[in-house]
Amino acid sequence: MTPRLRIGIAGAGIGGLAAAALLARAGQDVTVFDRFATPAPVGSGLVVQPVGQAVLDLCGAGDAARALGARIGQMVGTEADHGRTVLDVTYDRRGAQRFGLAMHRAALFDVLLQAALAAGARLRTGAAVKAAGQGRLHLADGRQEGPFGLIVDACGAGSVLSPLRARPLGYGAVWGTVPWPQGTPLRPDRLEQRYRAARQMAGVLPLGRMPGDATPLAAVFWSLPVAALDRWPTTDIPAWKAEVTALWPDMAPFLSTIHSPQDMTPARYSHGTLARPWLPGLVHIGDAAHRASPQLGQGANMALLDALALATALQRETGDAALARYAQMRRWHVRLYQGMCAAFTPQYQSDSRILPLLRDRLLMPVSRIPPVPAILTRLVGGDLIPPLAGTAFPDMPVGVAPVPR
Repeated sequence: MTPRLRIGIAGAGIGGLAAAALLARAGQDVTVFDRFATPAPVGSGLVVQPVGQAVLDLCGAGDAARALGARIGQMVGTEADHGRTVLDVTYDRRGAQRFGLAMHRAALFDVLLQAALAAGARLRTGAAVKAAGQGRLHLADGRQEGPFGLIVDACGAGSVLSPLRARPLGYGAVWGTVPWPQGTPLRPDRLEQRYRAARQMAGVLPLGRMPGDATPLAAVFWSLPVAALDRWPTTDIPAWKAEVTALWPDMAPFLSTIHSPQDMTPARYSHGTLARPWLPGLVHIGDAAHRASPQLGQGANMALLDALALATALQRETGDAALARYAQMRRWHVRLYQGMCAAFTPQYQSDSRILPLLRDRLLMPVSRIPPVPAILTRLVGGDLIPPLAGTAFPDMPVGVAPVPR
């Protein structure tokens, strides 16, 4: 057993809270710092893939997450003009009972926060981190916290602690959370998207429900080039709704509660990875370490896997050796998924005329030929290659008890 560490985690997002739960369950002394006055995550929908769900179980949050989320068995995309299916990924092809767990980000935040607190981690609110050094966190109000044996940067894409300078992507999206309408032909167990070439993309993702509320929800999203995202606050919503429903009439009932641009949240995407996600006494996880578009639905997965890799490494090694092991465990999985995101994204979000034709006329037919469907299922599920190199997954860090089933 390695010595007990005092650990400061900057950022109470998915990666930060998962790390807090895992590390506290393993006996570490953990405090999480975040700028919010009261716990209040931002964002809309996401999908926790099968390997991410395994991490939630190790955090003690799996059952609570499954009680709130929507089980997604299939991802389907259709080209609007010719009606052909151009994306079809099914999770459970061999009776393995695999599924994506679609959730509102706030619901996932809530179950992870409760798991972290139950494990003994502490949460400090109103603590905006502006720098770290010599084992201490420097806050925006002039206070210092520490010293810590390890600082975990889980501040996300806006981290001031991370040296990552990611490449902005040309397309983003607007996201909104709406009630799931009655009478819709869309299925509550399927992520569905409609495209026009790669210039337009609309999507509907079932979300399950929020804690304490039985209302079934959906996330709606609409792809936009970054220049249009800049103009989104002045968008004519009736005209925008007409454009969306012209592409996909079945989406109209999902837009009925959207009345102003503020009902949708703009999201910009970037791509990049830190070659070395740690320095002595400081380690970066999640979007602070690597960023990509959401085309493969891996953002939450990657943060959860980083948290597990870090907790596992700290149970096996100490000091720099533990941080080096964390980086080694995640290196090839991150590189693979970063590369696949870079390859897939322009096929669905770009101004290209050629790539959508390649997607529709070549890649989609090939995707139906065995063993490609099984490969795509593993790709989306998050385990095309071992998520933690050199480690059986899920490998329970010493001192972490399994969640009762």
